[in-house]
Amino acid sequence: MPPRDAPPPSSGQGSRGARKSLVDSCSRLIRRLEKSDSVLLLTTSTRYRGEAWDVPKSTQLARRVREHLKEKKRRVTLLDVPALRIHTCEGNVSSGKGNRCGLLEAKLPDRSKNPTGHHRCWASINNDDDELYVVSRELFRSRAVVFFVSVRWGQTNSVYQRLWERLTWIENRITTLGEEPIPQLKGLEAGIVVFGQNWNDAQVLKTQRQNYEWFGWKTPEALSFYWQYTRDSEDESPESYLRAIEEFQELLRTGFRSSEVLSAGRRAPASGRSRSRARPTRS
Repeated sequence: MPPRDAPPPSSGQGSRGARKSLVDSCSRLIRRLEKSDSVLLLTTSTRYRGEAWDVPKSTQLARRVREHLKEKKRRVTLLDVPALRIHTCEGNVSSGKGNRCGLLEAKLPDRSKNPTGHHRCWASINNDDDELYVVSRELFRSRAVVFFVSVRWGQTNSVYQRLWERLTWIENRITTLGEEPIPQLKGLEAGIVVFGQNWNDAQVLKTQRQNYEWFGWKTPEALSFYWQYTRDSEDESPESYLRAIEEFQELLRTGFRSSEVLSAGRRAPASGRSRSRARPTRS
């Protein structure tokens, strides 16, 4: 493990610049978010807290997007979900009494935590220290939300999955309880930025965008993209992981100027469909 406060070692092969597909995807994301007057960015990837220099790539990108939007005088909030205490979903969609998710009785009674009165989750009531309200409170204030998610073993990371399960009451109120959509979420635009190393990123993105549509949210293409460093799902070499770091650092070095991410973009895109029979990645 590298010493604390140390940058990651080099792969020894030198940087070839960020690929054009990654640059273009970031550019489209930023241009779309510039059109919104209230943006929520949710980061979900994790690192060891004792090494502050080691920030997940997706989180670094979210922070850069936040800086850019602030420069454009947009209202933008970034929440690092791993820093919040969010308890595990209790599975009340399929409880012994039937589907009880999002019932009116599950309304969080604290007005400071639930100013709209629309936060209804039994786990929030049953756990005094639960902080899901931090997310829902900002979500109800936003016109666009983007989740920044790492792929681990072919799926969204566990932090994102826990968060998403805990938000089930938003969708369940519509589909099972037959209520109208939450007014504050009418017209909400949602997207996801998926970062992975070598397997299944495209499918992860497709699945989550479908989930957002089931929640009744708009899913413009510009708000979602995935970056999978290599199509070779069997490539678990140390050099591959280091080269991915170097390519991402090249993207950050280009900066964001006039809604455009500038880069040489000399590498051909490697993102695309993955082989379905390959084994999962450890990234």
